[in-house]
Amino acid sequence: MKKLEQAINLDEVRRAREAVYSHIVPTQLTRYENLSRLLDANVCVKHENHNPTGTFKVRGDANLMHHLKKRGIEGVITFSTGNHGLSIATTAAWYGIDATVVVPENNNASKNRKIHETGAELIEAGKTFEESSETVKTILAERNLYYAHPANEPALINGVGTEFLEIIEKLPDMDALIVPIGAGSEAAAAVTVLKSINPKADIYAVQAECSSAAYLSWKSGVIESADNTTFAGGFATGIGYEIPFEIYKDNLKDFVLLTESEIYQGIAMAGYYTQNLVEGAGASTISAAIKLKDELRGKNVVLQSSGCNASSQEIDTAYALPAFKVGYIGV
Repeated sequence: MKKLEQAINLDEVRRAREAVYSHIVPTQLTRYENLSRLLDANVCVKHENHNPTGTFKVRGDANLMHHLKKRGIEGVITFSTGNHGLSIATTAAWYGIDATVVVPENNNASKNRKIHETGAELIEAGKTFEESSETVKTILAERNLYYAHPANEPALINGVGTEFLEIIEKLPDMDALIVPIGAGSEAAAAVTVLKSINPKADIYAVQAECSSAAYLSWKSGVIESADNTTFAGGFATGIGYEIPFEIYKDNLKDFVLLTESEIYQGIAMAGYYTQNLVEGAGASTISAAIKLKDELRGKNVVLQSSGCNASSQEIDTAYALPAFKVGYIGV
């Protein structure tokens, strides 16, 4: 089935607001005094974890489904470790479109259950994100479905961009943003909006050290693959993706890599400092900000809290750490 074609730019992001806000409301941009003291900066958190489905991805998928419905598309398929799949399943249901979501075997059980509850068809196949994508290709050869790629989808990136319009309207003099990267749609959306409106703002990316394909791609300037073993589903990609990569590759100030321990620390600190349940990728921006403290000092800083769909095991592990009770205590 022919892919939906759309430019990725500020005008399209602004147009996406109609589709996005027909189903969700703007999320909070909250200043935290305790984080501001910790980082010696003016620190705000963008709470995308408050969205329906608990993730920023619902914005992009709402815009995508809006356009697919106008084209008369009746069924979509995607692959996901959970957040994109849940958002596709949810937004497809809003528009009366059938959804099929392929997830890796042994995927987050809570995310699987939520996908199934939307009425979507859930297929467990492959050991990794990338192996699940191969199953999608097999199904597409047999069924007339639209392939909603988790990153290489312009309408999706434009929809995600609405969160950055909200930020810049609330904090027009923002100096720095820290954003997690998995497949890269959120980073690409950040660049699309912020570099058009406030080009002096620095955008920092953060990723898991043991699933660092986006970092390696950014570092080399070409698409790279890498081992993909992180527990954090929002980071769990083993290759960079072309469309978002071409947008962010020359527009990031720096890139922070985190160990698995540091990602768990981020979940714990999100609980302590913001009283929010945040998953590994979403909470990683706090850990990254601590590493960037010297660069961020005295600046207006926004941390993306991109999602909250952690497993119970991940939450139990993180909340058993001292950081959940007392905050950051150093290394």
